[in-house]
Amino acid sequence: MSAMQSSLPATTESIAMAQEAKDASESISILYCVLEDPSSSSDAVRVKELAITNLTNYLTKENRAEELRNLLTQLRPFFALIPKAKTAKIVRGIIDAVSKIPGTSDLQISLCKEMVEWTRAEKRTFLRQRVEARLAALLLESQEYTEALTLLSGLIKEVRRLDDKLLLVDIDLLESKLHFSLRNLPKAKASLTAARTAANAIYVPPAQQGTIDLQSGILHAEEKDYKTAYSYFFEAFEGFNALEDAKAIFCLKYMLLCKIMVNQADDVAGIISSKAGLQYVGPDVDAMKAVADAYSKRSLKYFETALRDYKAQLEEDPIVHRHLSSLYDTLLEQNLCRLIEPYSRVEIAHVAEMIELPIDHVEKKLSQMILDKKFSGTLDQGAGCLIIFEDSKTEAIFPATLETISNVGKVVESLYMRSAKIMA
Repeated sequence: MSAMQSSLPATTESIAMAQEAKDASESISILYCVLEDPSSSSDAVRVKELAITNLTNYLTKENRAEELRNLLTQLRPFFALIPKAKTAKIVRGIIDAVSKIPGTSDLQISLCKEMVEWTRAEKRTFLRQRVEARLAALLLESQEYTEALTLLSGLIKEVRRLDDKLLLVDIDLLESKLHFSLRNLPKAKASLTAARTAANAIYVPPAQQGTIDLQSGILHAEEKDYKTAYSYFFEAFEGFNALEDAKAIFCLKYMLLCKIMVNQADDVAGIISSKAGLQYVGPDVDAMKAVADAYSKRSLKYFETALRDYKAQLEEDPIVHRHLSSLYDTLLEQNLCRLIEPYSRVEIAHVAEMIELPIDHVEKKLSQMILDKKFSGTLDQGAGCLIIFEDSKTEAIFPATLETISNVGKVVESLYMRSAKIMA
């Protein structure tokens, strides 16, 4: 454990010695020695709790995730001496500490599974439910959707029976995110409604309320209701901004996305230059500004440059990527319609040259537009040409004639019914 004696007395002097140590490794060794003290008096237990908190902080700073995992196993006899609520606080604190160390997703999942087994054996239901909820969130992040759904299905029934509203909000929100990831929008909305209903009955911490608003915005954006989505993202942004939470930048990004999607790209610069927006100037905001500029100029070239330059911020964010794909298609269609408008017959290569895109990409898009009846035409692939037909104008007399015939039919039917009554 250390070059020092195997244990140190669990006193405030030992804690002070650890804090005054010349480096983190020595501090860690001293704190391990404090935990080895066999004393179980109330003062010693209190000092050990402080030692655990400090040790967790040192191990996190040193990125020693495996040691944090071993610490949880090592502390199990100590957990028998302290109240269950304090045990829950320490366990969740150490799991949170591991999550702060980059590249530990698999370790966190295996750690949570170990703790679930231990809490089940020790019959610590309250702690087990929270660790299981954390495990479900980790499985969702790792895209282990089936396992996460199975875990949540059992957990949600159990928590509903106990009527633990705060945990129920967390689980319903997780279930909503999970169904959204599985592209099951109706179930995602139902789970979010359940989370809102549970949240209305209790005080919800601002961070959790922000998460509810963020998920509401994501679901409304998915339904193309960008104005409502913007208002939810704005509420979430204000909440996270006040808490100085890292999620605020995502909310701001989605707010800017909504403005672009409702054809108000000019408002993006105003939001970015606002007092709250200036705090988050960086690659994410620059990415959305580049997309807004490209959209304002109706330029596919600038749009593709933005996607290439800010790949991490745009393509790797699934929500932004999904909506930008739709925006790119719209922009491409508008540009193609504008370019082919003067022609009745035009070479596909010429259109591709004007729009600065590969020929096969342009050809594929034109055939899709013809099938979607965006314009009337056909592709002559032998000659490599697009032939555009004039829209056949429907004579105004035809609908009127059909309406007259329909009305005459109704009159005849009415007369027939009356004559049938007279004859009866």
